[in-house]
Amino acid sequence: MTSIDVFDSNNRNGLEIAIIGMSCRFPGAKNIDEFWDNLKNGVESISFFSDDELLSVGIDPTLLSKPNYVKANATLSDVENFDATFFGISPREATMIDPQQRLFLECAWESLESAGYNPENNKTSIGVYGGVGMNTYLLKNLYPSLDNLDLSIGNYQLMIANDKDFLPTRVSYKLNLQGPSVSVQTACSTSLVAIHMACQSLLNGECNMAIAGGASIRVPEKTGYLYHEGMIFSPDGHCRAFDAQAQGTVGGNGVGIVVLKRLEDAIADRDCIHAVIKGSAINNDGSLKIGYTAPSVDGQTAVIFEAQTVADIVTETITYIEAHGTGTNLGDLIEMEALTKAFGASTQKKGFCAVGSVKTNIGHLDAASGVAGLIKTVLSLKHKLLPPSLHFEQPNPQIDFANSPFYVNATLSEWETADTPRRAGVSSFGIGGTNAHLIVEEAPILVPEVCEVDRSWQMLTLSAKTEKALGELAQSYADFLAVHPETPLADICFTANAGRSHFEHRLAICTQSHAQLQTALNNFIAGRDNPLVLSSLSKTKKHPKIAFLFTGQGSQYLDMGRQLYETQPIFRQTLDRCDEILRPYLEQPLLQVLYPEEAKSSPLDQTAYTQPALFALEYALAQLWKSWGVEPTAVIGHSLGEYVAACVAGVFSLEDGLKLVAERARLMQNLPQTGEMVAVFASKTTIQKITAIDEEKVSFAACNGLQNTVISGEKQAIGEVCLALEAARIKTKKLQTSHAFHSPLMEPILAEFRQIAATVTYGKPQIDIISNVTGELLTAEAIAPEYWCRHLREEVQFAHSMETLHKYGYDVFVEMGPKPILLGMARQCVPEIKATWLPSLRQGQEDWQVLLQSLADLYVRGISVNWSDFDQDYVRQRVNLPTYPWQRQRYWVETVQVDRNQTKLPISNDSLIVPTVTPDDNSARCQSLRYYLLVEIAKALQIPVAKLDVQQSLSSLGMDSLMGLELKDRIQAELELEISITQFFVAPSIDQLITQILSDLDLADTDAKESLIIHQNEMLTAADNWSIENLLSNLDELSDSEIDSLLQEALN
Repeated sequence: MTSIDVFDSNNRNGLEIAIIGMSCRFPGAKNIDEFWDNLKNGVESISFFSDDELLSVGIDPTLLSKPNYVKANATLSDVENFDATFFGISPREATMIDPQQRLFLECAWESLESAGYNPENNKTSIGVYGGVGMNTYLLKNLYPSLDNLDLSIGNYQLMIANDKDFLPTRVSYKLNLQGPSVSVQTACSTSLVAIHMACQSLLNGECNMAIAGGASIRVPEKTGYLYHEGMIFSPDGHCRAFDAQAQGTVGGNGVGIVVLKRLEDAIADRDCIHAVIKGSAINNDGSLKIGYTAPSVDGQTAVIFEAQTVADIVTETITYIEAHGTGTNLGDLIEMEALTKAFGASTQKKGFCAVGSVKTNIGHLDAASGVAGLIKTVLSLKHKLLPPSLHFEQPNPQIDFANSPFYVNATLSEWETADTPRRAGVSSFGIGGTNAHLIVEEAPILVPEVCEVDRSWQMLTLSAKTEKALGELAQSYADFLAVHPETPLADICFTANAGRSHFEHRLAICTQSHAQLQTALNNFIAGRDNPLVLSSLSKTKKHPKIAFLFTGQGSQYLDMGRQLYETQPIFRQTLDRCDEILRPYLEQPLLQVLYPEEAKSSPLDQTAYTQPALFALEYALAQLWKSWGVEPTAVIGHSLGEYVAACVAGVFSLEDGLKLVAERARLMQNLPQTGEMVAVFASKTTIQKITAIDEEKVSFAACNGLQNTVISGEKQAIGEVCLALEAARIKTKKLQTSHAFHSPLMEPILAEFRQIAATVTYGKPQIDIISNVTGELLTAEAIAPEYWCRHLREEVQFAHSMETLHKYGYDVFVEMGPKPILLGMARQCVPEIKATWLPSLRQGQEDWQVLLQSLADLYVRGISVNWSDFDQDYVRQRVNLPTYPWQRQRYWVETVQVDRNQTKLPISNDSLIVPTVTPDDNSARCQSLRYYLLVEIAKALQIPVAKLDVQQSLSSLGMDSLMGLELKDRIQAELELEISITQFFVAPSIDQLITQILSDLDLADTDAKESLIIHQNEMLTAADNWSIENLLSNLDELSDSEIDSLLQEALN
């Protein structure tokens, strides 16, 4: 990808940072597209509440009666919800985590997907810079409710889940990002300062990519505020930045993140560049102002001027300012004075620069306000439109706009420019005096490199962690295609394949056009069959064992693989190399034999050419599959195919392999054509019972299945055998071969072939290879010239070879050859296994269609594919596509405080009653203790017992070491049993953990009174639960009747 700056080819100074991805949750907007729609349409996303709404969330009625209480706030729609399962977080932990951090985590994932990068498989260093506002969820919800909730939260866990320090590092941990991870806290300017710091980290080489932004969520969302004249909040819930009636702003909740990369890297990587940060600066006001919370003209002037200097641009080329714009008398006045001074240092031009504030749309988002202003500016640059700054009617009379470079942009307008790129400044000023300013420029015009060749078919893959999410994702893509038909199909598929993580629920579609893809997606959504659509749930957590099968002679045809040769560089380069290596051995060049010019004949069916041609084609196919990350762990070939298999396994080099095959074929070709080969549809034993075989004239050439045997030898002798077989009603079929391979007729060439084979350097197989000669694994010791002589002469043990692969657990078979001949035979050899059988090519069908359909089949079965390398030979551009459809659930502690004794705790619809158990009823005691342990584990995870998958491990259900330690201590104390924390986490499943704990208990000494059995449809209060736990700890001091009485009292 190259770039052309239509304004100034010397525009860059090497400090530019590209914005390549964005994600947001803003009032009235769940995503970037909704946010832009609101901005351009002048939508104010402030919510106004009734008294009933406010009372329902616990607002003090005395507040509502105050005349200066303003019932307005800019809210989000789902702060209580979170997709905890997606991130492997237990319900208990999710309930504890600050909602600011939960939504920031989701947006971080979305932002990287927006940039077209797979968060889980990205080898580059990615930094995280971000901050959050005050954690009101901890103060108002969690902390007052700790005594009423059975969360068993320790102070350390509470801190990890809620302290602002852990915002970026939680993202780095969950997304496996290994660059710098830094928490930024500068009050209102937090997110823009974080973006500045991320830019510096990129320029310093500390990371190659960075995500940066902020979040601010105050709860309850349905709330208001007390207006005080001269303070920051407005009297009516509207923000009128720079207007004569401006009296303040209104609070709001939101999250915003941008993905950053050095511009030259973004261009080289063909990223989707939304805009460019030309320069940035931060500073602090110091003490030269009227108060700690007040703004400073000098501080703001300095930071704006410094950013302009770093950007190295002419000030007059900045034609828009996204201001801090709180709409306060003091703040607006000081901000415009600072802007005027900064601009006035280099220009006296008037009225050329528009000013606006996103706070008029969505309120003041505190720690997220700066990134909100930046995202608004980036979208304005992309769309070349200036959205209206709302509620502006008359300018603030204290601001002299007429004698400044500025005017307030109050209507949607075209963003005009002369001979320079569109440029803007973005400001964010924090209480306490930390100021930030960015200079942002529209993205350069990129001219794609010319793609000389491309595939005729593309493949789109989608995946999700649930079936429902996959359906929603497919719908999102179908909607995207309907709205964006201009987006190149190849770029859509590349971005979706290489730029997304791949989960268990998978969908793959082979396609040639937008319309075909859209139809296929709609068919999948509707549950209709479509031959181009494959979907499956990949349950396996092990990497499947793949075997490559290499076809033998007789499968060749003219132009086999020609479409690949013309459109796939790796395949072409491999065949070209084979052609070059074979030049000394073939009279006609390989490529002329494979792909003759029109009306010219080819000697492809002559053995001297057939075998080298098949070797080259199959080797090129194997190299292509391997380049996509589909690596075999075993290889097997049929006759000639074993030479390719051996080469792929590392037994000998490509040069030696081609030499061996070419010389072998030459020697065979020079033999008299006095023999023939016949397939007999019966077993070797049956044939021997029916007729005698003259072993000096006829041999068994191959055992291809239980009822598929090939005989080979002199024509007359073969004819006699066939007559006897036909008389016994055994079907036979003559094979189209030039010679009687694997028969006595090959013996005249063995000596010379042995000499040739002795010149080859042999190595130890790097992967499993199954021998045709023995049907077993080929060992390094067996590989010698003599082995290849036996291989030429003796029977091909294909059926035995397939049984060996089955024995070693192989169930994915991909044939490397021009036709799927081996797949049919292989199925007959091991009919009892449920396997995946996939061709690479099929005569009469497009090469790409067959190949990609097989790749799609592998993908939906859980095979890992290197999607970046899949498209490495083609020109691709990352594009902005739909992101993951979160499957959110509510994880929330309400603010209402309830007396502990009245708090009902559902313990998975279970309660405890005393069973009638005899003292020696060990079975019942085991059962009761097993249920007790299940309940304790379920309580720790906050998962209902009925939904607890006992075949999962504790860690897979989201239990961390701290939670596990608390659970261990509780069980240990109650059962008086020593349990190691390691035991909790090494157990492969809950069921096995419980079994281990029970085995450590001496049940023979347990009195019947200690047996408790779980029954359903009851509820325990927290107090009841404590009573029973206390009772359990004193069992030894109580009689049976006392226990029964106390339990009944507790349960009643």
